[in-house]
Amino acid sequence: MKTAIIGLPMVGKTSLFTILTGVHQESRIGSTAVRAGVAKVVDPRLDVLAKLFDPPKITHATVEYLDVPAVSKESLRDPSYVASLRVVDAFAHVLRIFGDETVPHEHGSVDPMRDLQNVETELVLSDLMVVEKRLERLDKDRKKVKNPELDREAELLEKCKQTLEQDTPLRQLSLDADEEKRIRGFQFLSQKPMLYVLNVGEEDAARLHEKEEEFRKLLGTKANTAVAGVGGKIEAELAELSPEEAREYLVSYGLKESGLERLITASYTLLGLMSFLTAGETEVRAWTIPIGSTAVKAAGAIHSDFEKKFIRAEVVNWKSLVDLGGYPGVREKGLLRLEGKEYIVKDGDVLVIRHG
Repeated sequence: MKTAIIGLPMVGKTSLFTILTGVHQESRIGSTAVRAGVAKVVDPRLDVLAKLFDPPKITHATVEYLDVPAVSKESLRDPSYVASLRVVDAFAHVLRIFGDETVPHEHGSVDPMRDLQNVETELVLSDLMVVEKRLERLDKDRKKVKNPELDREAELLEKCKQTLEQDTPLRQLSLDADEEKRIRGFQFLSQKPMLYVLNVGEEDAARLHEKEEEFRKLLGTKANTAVAGVGGKIEAELAELSPEEAREYLVSYGLKESGLERLITASYTLLGLMSFLTAGETEVRAWTIPIGSTAVKAAGAIHSDFEKKFIRAEVVNWKSLVDLGGYPGVREKGLLRLEGKEYIVKDGDVLVIRHG
């Protein structure tokens, strides 16, 4: 899963990227300065399973983040910049909630809804240019030859154009499976799922949940969007502490988890993802798959050969495995089930894949 952290200048997006990934040195993708880094998905279940099996290796699921230059009319005219946005699965739009006179906002005041709309409009206009250009080409092609496929594409793009002309992102446009497939190749920016990241000040850190709810009410019902609150300064301080000190620091603000954990969890939910686990004496590991995936697809996430030569999966809930002291205990209680290719894997399932 790849997520681009976007936003206006001076909102804290680069700091957030650094805290998430630990990446400080710039790396370049194409000709545009884009930093890439990986964040570990915190999963307490892995730690509990590791205590049981004591493996030499614990592997968390990960999320890849890109830190890109600020969204603007100018940046969206740069082909390499736009290309770096098209390849991601989702956006995390950092919205500035904090006030700081030493860090002036480019518009002179803090107004997250205004900033949200400004960035959204730029994404919409970028997509509208692509749609109009493709429609011009289709119009010429349809005059030369009769082709029902070209007619269907033109009809769909006209539908997209109407939406975009209303300054509405394509993620809010209802499309059926065939329509989704037809426009997938365009990789429209305004169609990508959007996580709004509220970067609050230290004075509001204890009110993260309230800030999120207040913003959701302002946002209204919008498809393929989610909200997560973080306190940039607090997260930076947490990154310098030991796990025990970090927990005490969070408690002092009345928080159960860090904003970064909430951000990653929200990203998973927004994209319809979950984790299944594998556990043994060599490794305990979390694997990321779409919600609703079958056992054979989960096997393919581990290795393509496992999917091709899948026979069955032994399945048990992670907590049952821990409570009963390992595989012998769950076998004795009849809780280690044999499942076939079509079994729908659940979040927290521990799988043992049997293959040819």
